[in-house]
Amino acid sequence: MRRLAPAILTLALAACGAGPPAVDAGGRTGGPTGAPPGPSPSPAPIGPSMSCGSVPVTITYVPGGLSRGPRFGRIKSLTRPLEVHGLSWRGAGEELRVGVVCGVHSAERFATLVTRSSLVAHHGKPALHWRTRGDVRNFMWLERPGTAVYVAATPGLARELAEIADGVTP
Repeated sequence: MRRLAPAILTLALAACGAGPPAVDAGGRTGGPTGAPPGPSPSPAPIGPSMSCGSVPVTITYVPGGLSRGPRFGRIKSLTRPLEVHGLSWRGAGEELRVGVVCGVHSAERFATLVTRSSLVAHHGKPALHWRTRGDVRNFMWLERPGTAVYVAATPGLARELAEIADGVTP
């Protein structure tokens, strides 16, 4: 029942024309309309795109001082194994990870992907926010059926997590 509650909440709020509380990747609530500010118009891609199928997800903002690190194909926090395509950046003891999680086709299934996470919204889409060992901030939203976007940052990059998430474009 505990895993079913977030899904029921998401569906009930969506049916009423509302969504989960608008919370940005840093855990802050949005502005007066309840929506966090969107990314600047047409940001330029800074790295390779990732995709689950034919529509790529592009990264348009990475904080300065970071260099490309290794790719990753697994997110330990997920409750079930799913296909993951991710890129990392590292520098000055900090790490940023951005990736796509393939195979999540519904809000109900998405809401159960990470135990001990908070169900929030990212630009009106279902999102999960949680922390892992080392106080790493993790944020993931269902971009479209079949594709969730994952962003994780170590504490030194936490203030920029919202800007990083806003810079990921479909």
